[in-house]
Amino acid sequence: MTKAEPNQSTLPRLRMMATVLALGLIAAFPGALLDLLPASLGLTGWMEPLRNAAASLAFFAAAHLVHGVASDRLSRRGKGRRPVPKVALDLFRVVLFAMAVLASLSLFFRQDLSGILTGSGLVLAVLGFAIRNVVADAFSGLALGLDAPFRIGDWVHIDGLAQGRVQEIGWRTTRLVTRDSTYVILPNSQISRQRITNFSAPRQEYRDHVELTLPIDLPVAEAKALIRDALENARTIAQGKTPEAQVTRYSPHGITYQVKYWVPRQDHEIACRNEVFSRIDAAMRDRGIRLAPPPPFPDLSPVAETAMQ
Repeated sequence: MTKAEPNQSTLPRLRMMATVLALGLIAAFPGALLDLLPASLGLTGWMEPLRNAAASLAFFAAAHLVHGVASDRLSRRGKGRRPVPKVALDLFRVVLFAMAVLASLSLFFRQDLSGILTGSGLVLAVLGFAIRNVVADAFSGLALGLDAPFRIGDWVHIDGLAQGRVQEIGWRTTRLVTRDSTYVILPNSQISRQRITNFSAPRQEYRDHVELTLPIDLPVAEAKALIRDALENARTIAQGKTPEAQVTRYSPHGITYQVKYWVPRQDHEIACRNEVFSRIDAAMRDRGIRLAPPPPFPDLSPVAETAMQ
């Protein structure tokens, strides 16, 4: 980092601080400014509006300055902690400018804040009822931003809604891009009520599995060796982690194996499954092994057997 970079980022804030100070002085001592201007302009009667306007501009400039300093500090990624979500910073900015608006209204209408808050509260109550769905989405977006169940770029599955890569997290909606490059826009209030599976956390790679049933006359050790050799040089699954084959069901009709392997990223899931099946199929065909046929009848529970009798 060069020495010029801190100066470039500091100069705008110094200018804003000087602006706030100058506007504050004008609001506190408007007469001093009028003394500097020619009396022929006839600005003596404008002292009160000038003071109110200067104070109002000072409020907004101070709100902008405080938000800029706070955003710069809170957005920094410290070691071992996440930065404050952008949604929370946006809410902080709204609060600051809302306070500036209320303070300005109290000056121009010469009322205390309690009267203004009472009147504005009734208006906000009616407006909030009219846009309650928008408000619910906004608060849900704030909750998602604070909890951070996913980030931009993560691959997520939202039960009953969609699955894809997070492209944008806004106040009202979250936008996903599916594997088929389909753009999905979901209201945050719906997302907050569903179970969320994040395939990119805590790491991008995760373990998946497939099942296949081999003939009973093929020994388990030989079947595991066949699966292991078939997947030894697989290109799409995660490297450095050996796939595993485990017996999950043993019956006279065949032995069912669960083949576990690591997927490097969620968007590679289909490609990994395709290669796993393709390699195992090729190895089985080379040795003349076929999948075990399904049982002639499904397994029946004792209750079903009694009912049939």
